[in-house]
Amino acid sequence: MMWQSIQKDLSEKIGENAYSLWISPLTGETVDGKTLRLTGPDSFFCGCVKEKYLAAIKQCLSQSGAVSWDVQFAQSTKPFPKETAQEVQMRLPTMPVVRQFTKTLNPRYTFDEFMVGNSNMLAHSACSAIAEDRVDLGNIIYVNGGTGLGKSHLTHAVAHQIVNEQPQTRLHYLTAQQLTAEMVKEIKSNTMNNFKRKYQHQCDVLLIEDVHTLSGRVKTQSELAETLDVLMESGKRIILTSSKAPRDIQDLDEGLRSRLTYGLITTINPPGLDTRLRIIQRKALNKDLHLAPEIAEYLAENVKGDIRKLESIVVSLKAQAALFKVNPDLSMVKETLQAVIGQHRQMSAEMIRDFIAGQFQLTLNELQSKSRKRIVAFPRQVCMYLARKHTELPLSEIGKAVNRDHSTVVHAVRKITEQIARDGSTRGQIELLSDKLEKKFL
Repeated sequence: MMWQSIQKDLSEKIGENAYSLWISPLTGETVDGKTLRLTGPDSFFCGCVKEKYLAAIKQCLSQSGAVSWDVQFAQSTKPFPKETAQEVQMRLPTMPVVRQFTKTLNPRYTFDEFMVGNSNMLAHSACSAIAEDRVDLGNIIYVNGGTGLGKSHLTHAVAHQIVNEQPQTRLHYLTAQQLTAEMVKEIKSNTMNNFKRKYQHQCDVLLIEDVHTLSGRVKTQSELAETLDVLMESGKRIILTSSKAPRDIQDLDEGLRSRLTYGLITTINPPGLDTRLRIIQRKALNKDLHLAPEIAEYLAENVKGDIRKLESIVVSLKAQAALFKVNPDLSMVKETLQAVIGQHRQMSAEMIRDFIAGQFQLTLNELQSKSRKRIVAFPRQVCMYLARKHTELPLSEIGKAVNRDHSTVVHAVRKITEQIARDGSTRGQIELLSDKLEKKFL
């Protein structure tokens, strides 16, 4: 048969090791006198052979006189011998031997389960593009956001999709702490070449979380910078996540900081009311928990920030509903809120106004006055901006707190937004005030 006649030529052409791994497990048969059908253990195996050795197989066919022959691949319908199955685990000499990251992925963290809103739309689109190997938003994404806002959900979703749809992709998913621990282990065993080979030459997609924890870790920063250089030059896909923007990470080498800002930087903000409502409804559905519309709305209005709090509350309500065999009512929800997140205070425009007055050492009368001096006008605009950001109040209610109308609120929000975009000092000041406000009242 034609297959037997070209196997020896293939062995000489690709080498004995590659032949034993990839070619030996195949069986071949001639179809219609013009087609060579090769059958392998599974679709993954056949895909790898097609990608790596189809050209060599066709060349050997041509040398044997079968110039116009076609080559087809098929998955075996019969179980392969145990020995062969063990060999198949060594599919790619250039791949890590064990893909342990699959054990760390949360099965619920998929794109289907991710609730998209204005607060995370860009991050979701960018990560979807990375998962689909599209370059419209670039190959490098830096996702910045607070705890529990969905950074890990997106990175897990990317890994899930790539593993399921692009199984030949060499993907590494880990935290910055794990990267540091692995590097230290390789240094101690004097095998840093293994570390470099794995992350620089055996990697198509690199997902690293909590980059901010590299602060002060000089050696890890140096190795990561070198790895990013290699991967960037070869067009590999990279997603980095952190609770801080690159500019805000202390004790970070400027070379690495520059590389972190090379691609798209996107921020996940706390979800708005509509997004929180959809998150609650989805989590309740997943837990088979019936929540009346007014109960779901009450939760969405009173639980902000960390999405994990929402999940914890839904789990608690599910447990109580199952125990007492009743659907959650408002009383149960209020008790659960206090148990999970403590005494809850809903932020108001007046709270924010008084807080800002104290921060800028102004009296309430000064903040509500008609003065247009910058020392008064700027804090007043900041007050309206933060009230718009941290509450769901109508513009008229926000304006009333500082003795202004809704059009003035619109102007103030636009003015502060523009200053944040062009002035790093203003941006830092607003972020600091926003953090203090959340710690004080939420």
